[in-house]
Amino acid sequence: MLSHPTGTITFLFTDIEDSTRLWERCPDAMRLALARHDALLREAIERHQGYVFKTVGDAFYAAFPIAPGALNAALEAHLALQAEEWGETGPIHVRMGLHTGEAEARDNDYFGPTLNHVARLQDIGHGQQTLISQATYLLVCNSLPDAVTLKDLGMHRLKDLAAPEHIWQLQHPALPQAFPPVKSLEYLPTNLPAQLSSFIGREKELAEIKALLRKTRLLTLTGSGGVGKTRLSLQVGAELLGEFKEGVWLVELAPLTDPAFVPQAVAEALRIREVRGEPITSTLLAALKDEQLLLVLDNCEHVLEASAHLVDTLLKACPKVSVLASSREGLGIAGESAYRVPSLSLPDRKQPQTPESISRYEAGHLLIERSVAAKADFTVTPQNVPALVSICQRLDGIPLAIELAAARVNALPVEEINARLDNRFRLLTGGSRTALPRQQTLRAMIDWSYDLLDAAERTLLCRRCG
Repeated sequence: MLSHPTGTITFLFTDIEDSTRLWERCPDAMRLALARHDALLREAIERHQGYVFKTVGDAFYAAFPIAPGALNAALEAHLALQAEEWGETGPIHVRMGLHTGEAEARDNDYFGPTLNHVARLQDIGHGQQTLISQATYLLVCNSLPDAVTLKDLGMHRLKDLAAPEHIWQLQHPALPQAFPPVKSLEYLPTNLPAQLSSFIGREKELAEIKALLRKTRLLTLTGSGGVGKTRLSLQVGAELLGEFKEGVWLVELAPLTDPAFVPQAVAEALRIREVRGEPITSTLLAALKDEQLLLVLDNCEHVLEASAHLVDTLLKACPKVSVLASSREGLGIAGESAYRVPSLSLPDRKQPQTPESISRYEAGHLLIERSVAAKADFTVTPQNVPALVSICQRLDGIPLAIELAAARVNALPVEEINARLDNRFRLLTGGSRTALPRQQTLRAMIDWSYDLLDAAERTLLCRRCG
């Protein structure tokens, strides 16, 4: 029986293109087709010493000890799928991605950035297309099967990856060779910024939010300051890029000091020019009337009324526009769905933790990864695990606070950081110089929250706090 490959592994990820449409059109035939698809994929993977460690719906996730085996499996699977008679469903087109790197094997699964990399690679492909990373290309280019060539598709930015990826396409005379451009960030209409740090955890939240956005045209992410609403909304937007014909557009409202400029901020983000003598809102409505796009309105709380008014007007006049907002509280308009963003999952202080177990929790994973970023030789040891667990717990799993604590690792041992958290407002400083001022220190974040309160709320808070 095949076992988990370890060390440097080549991963093959696959899924069926347009499977949702096929299920809706012919569910009974699709059940039979999916069973045949699964058999063909599994046979090709296992014939080349691949290990199927997970299947989700029509997606296969397989690990190979050597890269040529993964390439041969992908080729064989494509040829078998193309030769099959599919009947009512029509041809089943599968897209595939191959990437090589290190990953942690645990509980019959794999974890680590390598898996995120191959998932992003597969996401930008088309049915019957196999995309190969530079890391895998270097391992297979000198041992290609007969008639196989690799087409250079150039450099591309992928969702949630800081550096561009050099991508190659598997080609064989019996398979299609011409495809539309890959769906990388260069070829999709968006102004979403490239993220310079990895996105950690939140799998459950991502799935729930994406499902909600497919049912409602206005979804507001709410939650306390520093809980990660902005980062989560950016990730959702990036993962939904392919679902909106006119793209996903970020509107950053935090810098605004005058609510009257909310419509101008939206117009600037969408690159819509003002028309002399015409109200900017009227210009927006005319430009977006038939556009299918997602607006990501970030940090609405200090311009809440103006944001709510504009969103209400847009949604009524522009039937294909959807909005994902982030705010300390909901916009409070008809048709809105609200999703409260929770803190990151925490290691249980009552259960003994190990250097391996703490990273299974989102807060622990974030603290460790950002600590390594701050101090390259940082390591998790049995001795410092209790302090790491305590930091996560005392900071309530709030991402901003955890990242500020991790930034201190370059100057203090984690045990000392934990001991100093009683004076956390003085300790937790030194955030990114390019971040908003309220995201550079914990005190600034609290001050921002306090300033959002009205006079009566401030009085009540002061009384409660003594």
